[in-house]
Amino acid sequence: MNIHTIANHLNGLCDNSLTGFQFDCYPIDGDVEVLQVNVVGREEIPVFVSVTDNQILCISYLWGETEVNQARRAEMFETMLELNIPMPLSSFAKIDDKYVVYGALALASSMEEIEQELAVLSDNCLEVIDELAEFLI
Repeated sequence: MNIHTIANHLNGLCDNSLTGFQFDCYPIDGDVEVLQVNVVGREEIPVFVSVTDNQILCISYLWGETEVNQARRAEMFETMLELNIPMPLSSFAKIDDKYVVYGALALASSMEEIEQELAVLSDNCLEVIDELAEFLI
């Protein structure tokens, strides 16, 4: 499994997607191969996919630390913890100064499972932004 196999599958789905979404995928050059996956209609929240020796990792960036109302930061963390369990297939994390939602899959995951993870992660991002907007400036 690699990002090019995933990209070819997702780009080739067109209207045959099991999730009802269409995807535009773009490899990003760098030390680690990363695939930017745009869910058509939601391009402002791309999902970044990387394949390691152990997993397929899918990450969407939400906002930066400078966008958080610092007076309500602890309350935001509490809300994130409360949302973490009921949020299917996704979890919160922080990478440097950016808050993210991520999901991980086994290397043996099918293309249908990868497509499902990407769709759910995209849905979760929209819900998280809606739920946590009050904590941003």
